[in-house]
Amino acid sequence: METYRILKKVVRATGINRVILVFVAFFLISALVIKLTEPSINNYGDACWYCFSVISTCGFGDVVVTTAPARIMSALLSIYAVVIIAMLVGVVVNIHSKLIKLRMKETLPEVMDKVEHLTDLTDEELEEVAQHVQKIVLARGERAESK
Repeated sequence: METYRILKKVVRATGINRVILVFVAFFLISALVIKLTEPSINNYGDACWYCFSVISTCGFGDVVVTTAPARIMSALLSIYAVVIIAMLVGVVVNIHSKLIKLRMKETLPEVMDKVEHLTDLTDEELEEVAQHVQKIVLARGERAESK
C-alpha cells in the first residue's frame, strides 16, 4: 500500500500521466498521418506497427516509408519517444529511491531495538544487525561524499 501511495505522489508531482497521455495521442495521430501519406502502408494497424518500430528503435524494415510527410512524422515521433523514455526513467528512479529511503527508515528502529537487547540475540540475529548497521554506515558515507 505504501508503494502505491509513493507512486501516486510521484505521478502527481511530475505530471507524467498527462505526458504519457499526450504521447499516446501523438503516436496515434502520427500513425494516421503516415497511413494517409504513405502509399506502401495499407491500413491503420500497419501504420501503428511502423510507429511502434520507430519508437522502440527496432526498425524491423518490414515497413518502410518513402514520402516526405511520413519521414518527418517518423523523425518527430522518434525524438519525442526518446524524451518520453528519459522522463519515464527519471520517474522510476525517483520512486525507487523513495522506496529505499522508506525501507531504511523502517529498519532503523528495528535495528536500534535489537542493539539495545544485544545480549538476548542469537548469532543469526547479531549477523543481521551487523549487516543493517553496515548498510546505514555506507548510506551515510555516500551522502557525506555527495555533499
